[in-house]
Amino acid sequence: MTTTTTPPMRQGPAGHGYINDKDRYLARLKRIEGQARGIHRMIDEDTYCIDILTQISAVTAALENVALGLLDDHLKHCVTAAIRDGDLSAEAKIKEASDAIARLVKS
Repeated sequence: MTTTTTPPMRQGPAGHGYINDKDRYLARLKRIEGQARGIHRMIDEDTYCIDILTQISAVTAALENVALGLLDDHLKHCVTAAIRDGDLSAEAKIKEASDAIARLVKS
């Protein structure tokens, strides 16, 4: 008999570190989505290249800020709770955070 389980490093929706700021994150992502549509419109309207690149830089910075906020929430909530509770997944959570940082640095 084979059973599948959620990896111990993942938590249910109520356990995510960002849950208290969820509305703020969603609002920020909605603004970013609008900026991305604006870039699409700029290209459609043959806007000057440098102006488009400036907007792309703004969207990139906004996404990086969301990512850094989520990473901070993960460290403060998920990793801290696992360590405090003596959870065996603490090392896995730290590895997840390290891997996420590596991906952010590479992008």
